[in-house]
Amino acid sequence: MSLFLHIDMNNFYASVECAERPDLDGLPVAVAGDPKKRHGIVLAKNQVAKALGVSTGDTVGEAKSKAPNIVFLPPHFDRYDRISKRMFGICNRYSCFVEPFGPDECWLDCTQTVHLFGSGKFIADSLRENVRTELGITASVGVSFSKMFAKLGSDMKKPDATTVISEDNFREKVWPLPAEDLCGIGRRTSEKLHRMNVFTIGDLANTDERVLVRAFGKNGADLRRSVNGRDGYGVREAVEGRDVKSIGHGLTALRDLETQEDINTLVYYLSELVAARMVKHGVNAKGVAVHVRTNALTHAGKQTTLSYPIRSSADIAEVAIGLIGQVRGTLPLRSIDVSVFMLSPAAAPRQLSFFDGAECERNERLDDAVAAIRLKYGKGALIRACHAAQDIFCDKNVGDFLPFKR
Repeated sequence: MSLFLHIDMNNFYASVECAERPDLDGLPVAVAGDPKKRHGIVLAKNQVAKALGVSTGDTVGEAKSKAPNIVFLPPHFDRYDRISKRMFGICNRYSCFVEPFGPDECWLDCTQTVHLFGSGKFIADSLRENVRTELGITASVGVSFSKMFAKLGSDMKKPDATTVISEDNFREKVWPLPAEDLCGIGRRTSEKLHRMNVFTIGDLANTDERVLVRAFGKNGADLRRSVNGRDGYGVREAVEGRDVKSIGHGLTALRDLETQEDINTLVYYLSELVAARMVKHGVNAKGVAVHVRTNALTHAGKQTTLSYPIRSSADIAEVAIGLIGQVRGTLPLRSIDVSVFMLSPAAAPRQLSFFDGAECERNERLDDAVAAIRLKYGKGALIRACHAAQDIFCDKNVGDFLPFKR
């Protein structure tokens, strides 16, 4: 029988900050944008702040109204990156099959190592103890015979807990839970399920597969198999390559994006991140897509295909800004995603536009020159003018954790 674990670091950003600051013990703490700015938002909160009702996404004003003595700290993404890498290293002691699901959580396949380390619960408890002792923060771990249930288990008890979901107890433990607790079921899917009188995971498990396929396509059948304990998904080995189909980055701004200049500033930042990963994977892209969310939490998206492949940040940004102009609706915006698809090898021949080809190649050479300067002198050695004094985002400057975005 397969044995999967899913580890989730509790309140990751805030926990890392509190571990560095013992004087904050017992106080509500939030990692947030600049509290002096009205639109700064909470990126993470510790358990004390959470108990007082502070939520991720609250403005600093909302957080302060819930917890008057809350301490706001700026984010230190290089620090989170370092702790994250150490966490993955601890996980690799128990299995070479470790699949990240962000900087603070991952799956482990311990099917072949259980005879070395003991039962799934013993491994989970040992893993939590090592994280607590070595990193100074807590984690919750789910243990199960399927990836879906292992992920669900890590969410069921927080903080610092192990939850075991077995073939014998999953119906009692899992089926009474709301369907939206499942990984992969968002607001829109949840609303559609509710209209079908599917409210719990048990309801989903017992819904006719043909009904789900008509409503959600293949995903409907996959969901039903998963909640019946038959997802059949494996954990990717840490060194195994990823077949990249698309590349993207998204970000919730530290304040609302109220002008076209604000939008352009964030789009160029995201496009630089996308272009850097395209170079890393050695690909060009013939498709560009955007997704925006307003401060009223409405969503919209748009994509287009191009007549020739591109890879420079300027070209990606130009297309993305044009797409946002078609879908943004009413300002202000809260978040923007930029992604590219229809990828092809960068070394492959391509037919450029007669009119735009020279500019495309010039933009790519410029990106290459900027990358060389940053590699030699540091990322801050050369930045776009629009990023010099912006207050829209914190430059995370972190490693390529996947899957943050596709």
